[in-house]
Amino acid sequence: MRKVIYGINLTLDGCCDHTKGVGYEDVHEYFTDLMRDVDLIVYGRKTYELMVPFWPDVAKTQSMSKASNEFARVFDSIDKLVFSKTLDKVEDKNTRLARANPGDEILKLKQEQGKNISLGGVTLPTQLIKLGLVDEYHFVFQPIVVGEGRRLFEEISLPKKLELKLVESKILKSGCVALRYLKQ
Repeated sequence: MRKVIYGINLTLDGCCDHTKGVGYEDVHEYFTDLMRDVDLIVYGRKTYELMVPFWPDVAKTQSMSKASNEFARVFDSIDKLVFSKTLDKVEDKNTRLARANPGDEILKLKQEQGKNISLGGVTLPTQLIKLGLVDEYHFVFQPIVVGEGRRLFEEISLPKKLELKLVESKILKSGCVALRYLKQ
């Protein structure tokens, strides 16, 4: 069975607003390595529109740093699934649009053959976490406190406490700390 892996960058005060953090090179390297074992990336509309066309454009132009360019290249090579009720179409060549119930669709995808499934964003992952469909968590904490912005899990009400087991921790050169947890 395929695993659903959720990865996100956070500030030390729990902010997950992409405009508040910093683009550390070693964080791009961390997530590039994680995505090498993935053959599907799943987003909601907002996160998809943040990532595409930005990263596919970087993949074509190779206009950023070495680590960012490699992240873009790997990102661009992976199929994507976007859950949206408002998008009419998707522009990216290897992206498909889903209007089905996310929980039902992810459950079906987990049972198919393939590599892991990467999950990004906040709202859609929150829904799937609540349904117990996320198997692994990668939290990368940036060594900053921003004092404002959207917080992870602020919109979630779990039916029961989510028990996680720490299986790996890594201190990156930038001072970011990557924590990998498995659902118990």
